[in-house]
Amino acid sequence: MNRKISVIGLGYVGLPVAVSFGKKFKVIGYDINEKRLAELRKGQDSTNEVDPRDLKTSDIHFTSNPQDLRESDFHIVAVPTPINEAKQPDLTPLLSVTKTVGSILKPGDIVVYESTVYPGCTEEECAPILENQSGLTYINNSSCNLSPLVAEKGTISGFFLGYSPERINPSDKEHSLTKITKITSGSNDEVAIFVDELYNSILDEGTHKASSIAVAEAAKVIENIQRDVNIALINELSMLFNKLKLDTSEVLEAARSKWNFLPFRPGLVGGHCIGVDPYYLTHKAIEVGYNPEMILAGRRINDGMGKFIADSAITEMARVGINPVRAKVAIFGLTFKENCPDLRNTKVISIIENLNLYNCEVIVTDQYANRNEAKEIYNIDLVPFNHISNIDVAIVAVAHSEYTKIKLTKWEKIIKNVGVFIDIKSIYDIDYFNKSNISHWRL
Repeated sequence: MNRKISVIGLGYVGLPVAVSFGKKFKVIGYDINEKRLAELRKGQDSTNEVDPRDLKTSDIHFTSNPQDLRESDFHIVAVPTPINEAKQPDLTPLLSVTKTVGSILKPGDIVVYESTVYPGCTEEECAPILENQSGLTYINNSSCNLSPLVAEKGTISGFFLGYSPERINPSDKEHSLTKITKITSGSNDEVAIFVDELYNSILDEGTHKASSIAVAEAAKVIENIQRDVNIALINELSMLFNKLKLDTSEVLEAARSKWNFLPFRPGLVGGHCIGVDPYYLTHKAIEVGYNPEMILAGRRINDGMGKFIADSAITEMARVGINPVRAKVAIFGLTFKENCPDLRNTKVISIIENLNLYNCEVIVTDQYANRNEAKEIYNIDLVPFNHISNIDVAIVAVAHSEYTKIKLTKWEKIIKNVGVFIDIKSIYDIDYFNKSNISHWRL
């Protein structure tokens, strides 16, 4: 494997990729965020995705100079693919970095995208930009079967593409990059084999080589859609059970006694993948004239859970005699998932926004979240946990491990004598608060 590797984008996805390859190859790690590069050069990772020891021992040259990418001939693109306010794919970061890669592209180079996109995006949107910026030709099966493995300098006038979607699950150490099966693909058969073998060299669980780039793109996007739709079903059932005065957790526990009942739970669905990726496929579906009813219905349900939780909190306040106006409400957890600093597309914001409509006094604490990011992105001033007291309502929005260990006596000191505890993740048994004056509501 005589290839020099670059990784473009060093966030939650790109850094683990760079570190894993950096244990076996020389890697150019490229990012435009100088603050991020400075911490990485010090051996620090604010995302907590990479062990500092692995970061320090990997052979990675961190840079913001695109000209350094010329030293590589195998480029891995791992930048975010968000949605805009209209819930349409925002390809701006992807296409911008594609221009950068195109400007340094050499004959015979391979560009592999890891960013989540809709089927066809890599070849329909990225390939033309690479061609335009480089002056080279995109080589695929329809053009010729030239091999990057045997190519000698001067024999190839074009470049190749691959797609290997990220499967990073932030804060999940059991399913880190090297411990999962990786989907791979290439623009022709030879490239597909080469990409597959290169990724296999750093993985413990191997790869699945897809028949085409479009198949790999589609496989990635439906992974998260499947979870999104299943969670939406449970969320809808939770809203129904709330009206029927049934505890959702108890119903699910009973249902899970059947061997084939799927173990999904209700909750907020945010983050960089599940809350975003469905809109990429629905965008493509509508473009080709198909109305994706179930996918969009699932998104509507999940996007509405913040309002449902806020409204339920208001109802509980009214039931125990708390005036929502100026009621002091503390939100425990702001990140999109537990034990993780990632604030991207967190749906906790929806709860806060809806409580503000009732003129509640909302304060937020989260020991995992970066205070500066919370302020910059959401205009939220995070409060230290030990500064919270005398509140009317506690809403545990994120099941950080620290919150699951808090005893009843501690909550009784934090919450007023007659107060409300909103347990979104059902971290406490239904009868946990029976011996207190605190009203317990859980999703």
